[in-house]
Amino acid sequence: MKRFLKRLLIALGIIVILLETGLVLTDNGYVNKVLQLTVLRGINEPDIYELELFDYDIVAIDQPQPWAASVRYNTVSPDAAAIRTMEKLRTTGFLVVHRDSLLFEKYWENATAETVSNSFSMAKSIVGILIGCALKDGLIQSIDQPVSDFIPAFKEPSKAGITIRHLLTMSSGLDFKEDYVSVFSWPAEAYYGPDVNGLTMKGNAVMKPGTVWQYKGGDTQLLGMILTKVTGMKVSDYASLKLWKPIGAENTAYWSKDEVGNVKVSCCYYASARDFAKIGRLYKEYGRWGEKQIVDSAYVVGSITNAPLVDISQKPVVKYGFQWWLMNYKHQNIFYMRGIRGQYVFVIPAMDLIVVRLGHLRGEKGSDNIPSDVYVYLDAAFQVAGI
Repeated sequence: MKRFLKRLLIALGIIVILLETGLVLTDNGYVNKVLQLTVLRGINEPDIYELELFDYDIVAIDQPQPWAASVRYNTVSPDAAAIRTMEKLRTTGFLVVHRDSLLFEKYWENATAETVSNSFSMAKSIVGILIGCALKDGLIQSIDQPVSDFIPAFKEPSKAGITIRHLLTMSSGLDFKEDYVSVFSWPAEAYYGPDVNGLTMKGNAVMKPGTVWQYKGGDTQLLGMILTKVTGMKVSDYASLKLWKPIGAENTAYWSKDEVGNVKVSCCYYASARDFAKIGRLYKEYGRWGEKQIVDSAYVVGSITNAPLVDISQKPVVKYGFQWWLMNYKHQNIFYMRGIRGQYVFVIPAMDLIVVRLGHLRGEKGSDNIPSDVYVYLDAAFQVAGI
């Protein structure tokens, strides 16, 4: 029996060595980190509270501007069915702002108004805003400027036609594999890997840019690389200077980095529910905050207007602008930020309404590619606002 166990252990050791050698030789050594931070922690995917697992940059605040409280603050709550759904999906925060006053907020799992959590792909909308800031600052001439003006490797013929607009509208034609199941996909390596910019530069041009919409974090990461180039600053510092301080954010935000110091701009922006709501207010007011125009109104309009594209099946895409999602519900045009774990900031301009939901899980996607829980949060907000 002892001899058998010894042979078994030797065989297992050989298998592990072969697997590790294979990962190293195929440049997939980051898979070890995936396993370390998921399986060995008893989870199977990223969580909203993982800030301390990675290096990060601070997005500093200056003079906080707290939300005014409505005279009806927390006097009306979503109905019991909505609350049950929120709890089932492990919601940590739900917030409604009506007419620029805080109307309702509720937190779960010991979260508070000061708690920061990962926004995942909501960060893409923040990057879109920062591109608008760089455009207003004259650091970018036009969103139709070629990416090759900023990243010389894009001068090669297959990529020379890609512009900032194509990155903003997810129509670069680059082959980033946006797969949320495989550990060998772009999102997994971007999140856990050592060099997200190096990974992004491996993208190959496989379609004509500006023709087909394909949701890809790599397009956003390229926008982050452009921001670093034109500002001469870390993206987090530019975000603090041009966005977080001007809107009077109440809590310091954080942006995760990889092992060589690149900010993972397509995800991983940690902030509080109240501060995320301020981003919604900024775009509801077409880029204006008080007396200051932070982003040009024309750029905001472009951001929340559907790009004239088709998806991979050649069906018209009516759901995406410049890093912002779009939808129509109950005859209301809505634009919103969206993260994979059910992070949302909804803006319903005609109702002067902003809705924020943060949490661990989201509903299943329907035929319209919209997670089912979206409608729960919108209906709950309409109810609370008496609309």
